[in-house]
Amino acid sequence: MSLLIDYLDETEKLTEKDISTVLELLNLAAKRESVEVDSEVSVTFVTNEKIQEINREYRDKDQPTDVISFAMEELGEGEIELSGLDMPRVLGDIIISVPRAEEQAAEYGHSFHRELGFLAVHGFLHLLGYDHMTDDEEKIMFGRQKEILDAYGLER
Repeated sequence: MSLLIDYLDETEKLTEKDISTVLELLNLAAKRESVEVDSEVSVTFVTNEKIQEINREYRDKDQPTDVISFAMEELGEGEIELSGLDMPRVLGDIIISVPRAEEQAAEYGHSFHRELGFLAVHGFLHLLGYDHMTDDEEKIMFGRQKEILDAYGLER
């Protein structure tokens, strides 16, 4: 395994298979994106209420969403970059709403595993700087997501 992944299932709804799928997918994504070995990422699985609270507080959107990422490498105002230190790369936090993943799996007609995997990879790519604000960015990001999910075997 190449990533150090700290995870927490606040919903206590996920199975060992759900968790291992997410961990394996994130490691595959890290490998395909040439992320340094021993880089760190945190994944938290939450309720709709919890993700709505986070979305409201950090994004001014008072509604639940499926996934939110907080990249640690984005410098905020007044922050300075620390380089040259022998420390692991800390990518950031991915927060996934389990109920939204369940809803969207049913809505899109695929498995909960596929949706959970999609959301984990989507959040992870955001940590690496991918975005989907323009059509070109979306094409690149969603193309990478599909490649990773297909390589893992989680096709639609």
